[in-house]
Amino acid sequence: MITKTTPNPENALRAQKFLKEAGTYYLATVDGDQPHVRPFGTAEIFEGKLYIQTGKVKNVYKQLIANPKAEICAFKDGKWIRIVCELIPDDRVSAKKDMLDKNESLRSMYNENDDNTIVFYMRNASAAISSFTSEPETFTF
Repeated sequence: MITKTTPNPENALRAQKFLKEAGTYYLATVDGDQPHVRPFGTAEIFEGKLYIQTGKVKNVYKQLIANPKAEICAFKDGKWIRIVCELIPDDRVSAKKDMLDKNESLRSMYNENDDNTIVFYMRNASAAISSFTSEPETFTF
């Protein structure tokens, strides 16, 4: 369930660090009543917010525009993070350029000035880092 949270850049950085160290995370969206999950790799901080990137031609973009509620999950070193959030589109060239500058490998497919590249930032995000051996660590951003 999404609850209104106060932006917290320090906690956004904490979530980003986990996602980057995991390397791959899984983004869940819905299309009507059908969930969809796919692997992602982009996770960057811009203006204190945690951003991801995709293409407007992809179904994930269409699903997030129709319903911005999403969940993210990643696993590393016996721990996993779950993030419940809204993913809000940011079509500014500066936000897209920042993402692509930090992920040069995407430049063969995307450009901040094209009509396809889009970035989303996490709003009202609640995260939990869990393991089988300790209590979950929860935080918001």
